[in-house]
Amino acid sequence: MSEPGYLLVDTYDVLEQHVVSHHVHFGSEVSDGRDARIARTPHRYIWPSELDLMARLAGFELESRWADWDRSALTADSRSHVSVYRLTSA
Repeated sequence: MSEPGYLLVDTYDVLEQHVVSHHVHFGSEVSDGRDARIARTPHRYIWPSELDLMARLAGFELESRWADWDRSALTADSRSHVSVYRLTSA
């Protein structure tokens, strides 16, 4: 993702399931007199199957899953997912 004065670069460690987003602001977007400002945000991601296991261990069951909030079908090419879980009856 990029726009004037901003660049986003992600680096992935697939084995550890970590991603670091590098945010670079430059040009007129930086008001403190520096040429550029860099920020990093680390994330850990999980696969839907891992999320399902954690939910099941906590007493939930999968109710539905979509690729996005518009409820489009989840496919192998989907870049996101929305999972809805329901607490199972005790």
